[in-house]
Amino acid sequence: MKDLRKFSDEELFEACVQGSELSFEELYNRYWYKLYAEALRRLKKAEVAEEIVQDLFTSIWLNRKRIRIHSSVAAYLFTSVRYLVISSVQKEIVRKNYKEFYKGHFKDYDNSTETKIAFNELQHQIESHVRLLPDRCRYIYELSRKEFKSNKEIADLLGISEKTVENQLTKALSRLKVAMKLYSFQLLLLYYLC
Repeated sequence: MKDLRKFSDEELFEACVQGSELSFEELYNRYWYKLYAEALRRLKKAEVAEEIVQDLFTSIWLNRKRIRIHSSVAAYLFTSVRYLVISSVQKEIVRKNYKEFYKGHFKDYDNSTETKIAFNELQHQIESHVRLLPDRCRYIYELSRKEFKSNKEIADLLGISEKTVENQLTKALSRLKVAMKLYSFQLLLLYYLC
């Protein structure tokens, strides 16, 4: 058995692409703490920094056959962590702004059972239509809408062009828009018939 510690990062990554879990583990051990320290330095939140690095390595393993590294493995990893940190900060800002908006505008709002049921049904309808999207299209949609990744981040993560990401998102949103129009029409019809 070869001593993986002597392998270059690029050799390890190539072995990962071929499915070598030991090579992946060596790459993980080489960079986990360095990437964690980088994320922690920027975020000042240990738990979030750890989650970001874990998510990065999970994503690398799951998408290893699609990732194209055009520079060094180290540069790819540190750039990915920076993007994930920025994304995390953006998500936190959106959450904070949403909470402030909600508090300011809906203090006296009656969050009735009917509203909750309607909202849950709408969420269920959207999720069921998202599941019907082709695999690649669905994956890109979920990265964009659920993980709040930018088109560039998705393109870098999957090793595809930003244009391809845009096309896949357009396709997904068009299908969902048609499905939701049909759903809205059915709701209106039920409302007027009942």
